Amino acid sequence: MKKLGTSVLALVMLAGCSSEPTKSAQEEKPQPKPPEFVTGRTAFQRMLANARLWARDAQPYRLQSQASKDSKGHDGKSAIWRAGFASPSRGASKPFGWSGIEAADAPARGVSPGNEDTYSSGNASTQIFDLNFLKTDSDKAFEVAQKHGGEKLLAKNPDLNVIYFLDWNRGENELVWHVIYGDDRDSAKLKVAVNASTGEFDRVEK
Repeated sequence: MKKLGTSVLALVMLAGCSSEPTKSAQEEKPQPKPPEFVTGRTAFQRMLANARLWARDAQPYRLQSQASKDSKGHDGKSAIWRAGFASPSRGASKPFGWSGIEAADAPARGVSPGNEDTYSSGNASTQIFDLNFLKTDSDKAFEVAQKHGGEKLLAKNPDLNVIYFLDWNRGENELVWHVIYGDDRDSAKLKVAVNASTGEFDRVEK
């Protein structure tokens, strides 16, 4: 009887020991990170640090957001941002992407560099600018755009994506946010230009 009791106790202890690693393994299993949504300036600054590692004189010439199933851009934030940087000393440009999600159509989470290309200062589409001109962030640009047709449009189309495009307007010599109500510029239902330095409404674009 004593031997039987000892055997039962040993089995209980063995079962306890064998089940403990399984419990620990379950507890240590990494949980997926929640999506991160940031404004354009925040994403820009994160990518700029990497761009300056590529070229010390790297300056931005473009920033744009990408809508996703996790974010329609209705608050001026996005989980995916892409930027273009140029280095006059190298005569080269290089794209970078920032992602706060894991998705098939998104860059790897964090900052990802693209392929280097040639750069010409005479190309109006790659006009570099000083990041200090960006005093109005994408969330504020959205608020301005809402007052000029965006609010009524989203009331009728609540699932409509809103994307953001930032570049230098050489003709007006100013940095501009283009708040685009739609999936791209060509099919947009509304495009509102906002001065990225003053935060003032510029115009409704055709």
